[in-house]
Amino acid sequence: MRKRLALLAVALLLTLTGCAGAGEFGASGRTLVIAIVSNPQMNDAIALSHEFEAANPGIKLKFVSLPENQARAKITSSVATQGGEFDVVMISNYETPQWAANGWLENLQPYVDGTPGYDPADFIPSIKDSLSYNGNMYAVPFYGESSFLAYRKDLFDKAGLTMPAHPTWQQVADFAAKLDDKNTGISGICLRGKPGWGENLAPFDTIANTFGASWFDPNWNAQLTSPQFKTAANFYVNLVRQHGEVGASSAGFSECGTRYSQGQAAMWYDATVMAGTNEDPSSSKIVGKSAYVPAPVEQTKSSGWLYTWSLAIPKVAKDKQASWAFLNWMTNKEFVQLVGKADGWNAVPPGCRLSTYQIPEYRQAAQAYAQPTLDSIDAARSENVHANPVPYTGIQFVGIPEFQDLGTRVSQELSAAIAGQISVDDALDQSQKYAQTVGDSYREAK
Repeated sequence: MRKRLALLAVALLLTLTGCAGAGEFGASGRTLVIAIVSNPQMNDAIALSHEFEAANPGIKLKFVSLPENQARAKITSSVATQGGEFDVVMISNYETPQWAANGWLENLQPYVDGTPGYDPADFIPSIKDSLSYNGNMYAVPFYGESSFLAYRKDLFDKAGLTMPAHPTWQQVADFAAKLDDKNTGISGICLRGKPGWGENLAPFDTIANTFGASWFDPNWNAQLTSPQFKTAANFYVNLVRQHGEVGASSAGFSECGTRYSQGQAAMWYDATVMAGTNEDPSSSKIVGKSAYVPAPVEQTKSSGWLYTWSLAIPKVAKDKQASWAFLNWMTNKEFVQLVGKADGWNAVPPGCRLSTYQIPEYRQAAQAYAQPTLDSIDAARSENVHANPVPYTGIQFVGIPEFQDLGTRVSQELSAAIAGQISVDDALDQSQKYAQTVGDSYREAK
């Protein structure tokens, strides 16, 4: 009953205007409609999609590319209501096991096992496991990530500062205060402030975890006004308000990426995938000037998140063989080679296949961040990042269906605090009410 109510809630909350139906027939054959998140790696894949169409002359591709928050809402609404708008959807390790359990996704294991050369054993184990349900893969990874801290070596040297191999958040805050330079337009750090459970809550939740906070205790009592959560929230808001980027309350991954790569920030804490953008000579002004260290900690052994953007086939998709052909193309070893040769090795989707890190050209291009990326993904385990037991899965998210709405509401409160519209205490008081309603439903169901 609770699952049905959750599905209904998602449908009501995320009702959006429709798009062209999946499985259109074009003049030259089948057209697959693919819902995808708009970021540099996905845009590279779209630019190379003519290669797929040339190798599969009976299939045309139509991409619906949207910013992350919009993509999440549209994809969730379509898949949850079995609307059938899309043949392929880009989702994450948050949605995959939940949607698989609900019967919303096609089981990809038969396709994975039956495709010569696909080599699922080549996927990084933690990434593969996060996309599996009952031992079967229901999505295949396009790229995987944890989180780490990028910092400008030249600015640290100029200021006489030394970044520790394993920094604490207090050390990072001290560095940000010393490196913040309003005269040159360089902020001490860039941190996401844009609302969205996959936007500002991603970095913030890792900070909350390492400060000893959690969303719920083992009995599903909400903990958003606990001393630990308050300390973490005040730390985050004060750091980004005092030494973060201009317009922080509306800055997400893309905005921080632009600022950092254009030399407008001394540090940036975010997804490990950022490194490819930072080191891209075609767009970055700071190539070779950065170093990368693990996500800062306070009370825990590590604090980086675990995340993967992946591709799945909705259960109601009409032509699953054609859809799998596209998934195979976009997530196999040959695609890595294609991207490296066409767009440069820094553009290769990282954190996914072990074999990627054995390619000589990639190892050379990614020498500053390849090993830190693998180390961060390996350390992103619940026992390393949570100070206390929690009743949910997930590091930078709570692995329950309600978190899409709950997380978004709390992220809006956090963003308002960053903007100076409300106090941190007021933001957390309201957030506690949202979270307790969810927690009550889980406690009653026990």
